[in-house]
Amino acid sequence: MNIVKRAKAPLPKFFKVLRNIGIALATIGGTVLAAPIALPLMVSSIGGYMVVAGGVLSAVSQLTTQNDDYDAVQ
Repeated sequence: MNIVKRAKAPLPKFFKVLRNIGIALATIGGTVLAAPIALPLMVSSIGGYMVVAGGVLSAVSQLTTQNDDYDAVQ
């Protein structure tokens, strides 16, 4: 299965929830980083970590597929 088919395949419910949490986390982190006011260094670095963690979480969750063939074998 190539990467495009894998990204378009149906997701299990648990990973849909994780994907949405990752997107929200990345959005909040991006908002903190793009704030028009000067924030303390600690808050800015936490925002950067939130963007990275949210991006990784949503990407991994999106590429997880539901394999019905595997369930039928066992």
